[in-house]
Amino acid sequence: MRIHTSIAEFAAVPGPVCLAIGVFDGVHLGHQAVIRRALADAKTAGGTAVVVTFDPHPMRVMRPAQAPRLLTSTRHKAQLIERLGVGELLVVPFTPDFAAMEPEAFVLALHAACRPLREICVGHTWSFGRNRAGNLALLQAMGDRLGFEEIGLPAVEMDGEVVSSTAIRAFVEAGELERAARLLGREFTVLGTVMHGDHLGRTIGFPTANLSAHNEQFPPNGVYAVEALWNGRALPGVVNIGVRPTIESASGERVLELHLFDFDADLYGQDVEVAFRRFLRPERKFAGLDALKAQIACDVAEARRALGI
Repeated sequence: MRIHTSIAEFAAVPGPVCLAIGVFDGVHLGHQAVIRRALADAKTAGGTAVVVTFDPHPMRVMRPAQAPRLLTSTRHKAQLIERLGVGELLVVPFTPDFAAMEPEAFVLALHAACRPLREICVGHTWSFGRNRAGNLALLQAMGDRLGFEEIGLPAVEMDGEVVSSTAIRAFVEAGELERAARLLGREFTVLGTVMHGDHLGRTIGFPTANLSAHNEQFPPNGVYAVEALWNGRALPGVVNIGVRPTIESASGERVLELHLFDFDADLYGQDVEVAFRRFLRPERKFAGLDALKAQIACDVAEARRALGI
């Protein structure tokens, strides 16, 4: 997948161009509906679908105190979008100047860059531009004038619930990962980069990869049976999320430690995506390292049973 960082780069994208535009945090079923519609219409037209998203999340610029915890970083989001079969992604830098752009100017810039622009596909409540003045009515009026189609898709419902990033965040925070997965249309995952830690796990026989997570919304603290995706390989393991209360040198910050079963490759500096399969137990403080080591052995055995290995 090619990732663009400016609208001007659309000139190199074969037309007609069908755009799917949105923040797409989580790339849930509602987002997927918008993206798949653009993909299908581009295929019918013999053109190209391009997904357009923004970095950082617009709320980080407009109302930072109210910005939500991200389900997916831009890097994670790009990976998920690529898995849908998208070949072209535009990540628009969301700056104060961009936020102040009149909505008509944004649409005109897209129209001028595409060769030609066939459609703009968005969710039905999407708004954009200065003071959020852009909406479906504006897109339709400009489309009629400029010769592109406006597609506003209705909300997607699953089991009577409207699919939204807000609902998914709440489910993840509450540990209701199965409900979150139904709205996501996939397992909830965390993408992180493996960083050097204090290597304590290796000294007690359970080496761990310390993940610097890219997303910000975590499930509750505790121990989970997981499957980690790395270099196209699915690797079973166990994860602890929490503040490591048994370790005297712990900083008190929330960390994610991953122990992979029967695995000994060097992962430092590499990205790993973790899917949470089963919650095993809450995090708790132990009397010492020996007690912690014994409990980890029990956790590993239980995780293996949960994963069927």
